[in-house]
Amino acid sequence: MKANETYTVDLCKTEGNGEFRCPKCGTTISPDDLSEDTYTILQARVKEDQLQKIILQCKKCGSRLQLTGFEVSKNPN
Repeated sequence: MKANETYTVDLCKTEGNGEFRCPKCGTTISPDDLSEDTYTILQARVKEDQLQKIILQCKKCGSRLQLTGFEVSKNPN
């Protein structure tokens, strides 16, 4: 059986509310979708109270999506 592909999605490069399309099948993944009909959260990595990475699985094609880009720029003032 072929292993599911893993894609990295940098949320810093998305526009709007963080919604993006699965790189393999084009399904829209939205942070507002809490139903888990479209994706499943497989893992979340937190370091020093800062979200570093989330790994999702697209329910349509089975691809794993590694979400990055949660860094918050620090205001020097």
